[in-house]
Amino acid sequence: MDQKIITLYDEYTHSGISRKDFMKKLAILTGSTALALSVLPLLENNYAAAATINDDNLHTENITYKGADGEMKAFLAKPKDKQKLGCVLVIHENRGLNPHTIDVTKRVAAEGFLAIGVDALSPFGGTPADEDKARDLIGKLDPEKNLQNYLLGLEYLRNRKDGNGKTGCVGFCWGGGMSNKLAVADPRLLAAVAYYGAQPKTEDVAKIKASIMLHYAGLDERINAGIPAYEAALKKDHVDYKLFMYEGVNHAFNNNTSPTRYNEAAATLAWQRTISLFKAKLS
Repeated sequence: MDQKIITLYDEYTHSGISRKDFMKKLAILTGSTALALSVLPLLENNYAAAATINDDNLHTENITYKGADGEMKAFLAKPKDKQKLGCVLVIHENRGLNPHTIDVTKRVAAEGFLAIGVDALSPFGGTPADEDKARDLIGKLDPEKNLQNYLLGLEYLRNRKDGNGKTGCVGFCWGGGMSNKLAVADPRLLAAVAYYGAQPKTEDVAKIKASIMLHYAGLDERINAGIPAYEAALKKDHVDYKLFMYEGVNHAFNNNTSPTRYNEAAATLAWQRTISLFKAKLS
């Protein structure tokens, strides 16, 4: 697919552009409204492709924990009949806790961890089915309360008797930015993985105590613009970090429900690296 179309879709999903304006621009790029409508299903997420993990070996449940201002909803997954597990908090994209993120949470659990996928939109009653509405609600979250809700999620994990008290996090897109923020805000965090996420303020990098792993997409100019300053600060402040650039792939390359942006080779390699970090730091 034309990279201009993928870039337009990325702009649409990460800015205030309306669906109506997006479709107008898409029609211009494709040549007609009819062609735009035919391309649209290839751009939007197909959650039928989300399920990749067999639940038979996992215990899964919907849980709640006390947030900054009310209960937070989350999906929990862990290997059956296992105790003292390393703990991982999974942070969704800007679409909320959807089937893809639930599957990612299961993938983490299948690797031998206690994992929770937190629904950041719990203050609004939870993630709606309408992705446009979910993106709109993400923008209405109180930033400080949202950060506290995730910090409290990490505390919830540390206090579970089936966990070993060691915590890490992994986030994607909007969640990648949150993963970086958690690394700054929580000195007890041992590992933080950010997939194509916005970078923290350089003056805050010195606060990071966790081991950092950063996955970036070569074609993701919007996010990649912040890499040089972030990496310089990581080096200056002697933070333990690894940065990987996956050339020729797009933002959201890990999302297997996004057919035009998913890249299996990059996703597989990044996942192997992510799990290796968690096993080294949380086991």
